[in-house]
Amino acid sequence: MNESLPADVADVLAAVLNRDTPVHTALQRQVPHLSVRTRCTCGCGTTYFELDTSKLEPAPTAPDTVVAAEAQLVTEAGECPGEVLVFTQGGYLSWLEVSSWSNDIEVTPATARHWLQTLS
Repeated sequence: MNESLPADVADVLAAVLNRDTPVHTALQRQVPHLSVRTRCTCGCGTTYFELDTSKLEPAPTAPDTVVAAEAQLVTEAGECPGEVLVFTQGGYLSWLEVSSWSNDIEVTPATARHWLQTLS
């Protein structure tokens, strides 16, 4: 069952899709229309989206699955515990991956949001 886009996920997307490029601009227009199809249950922060593509234009990306945006996460102590990747399929937002590279620091959409805002 679909659920609305949680604030932590929306904020991470806004922080990562922040460049003034045709791809990011088109993807930013899709964000208000996203809903969550499912979230990974392991706690990693991966979120799969549902989007009615009939009402939106695709972003100018390759037709395959593409990493449309990415950002390394850096803590206040300068550690790099993971990254955020935004995937598209056919020019439409498909999923958000919040990856952890550390066993010592928990990486979630909420912590990613914090570290992304700290960098800006």
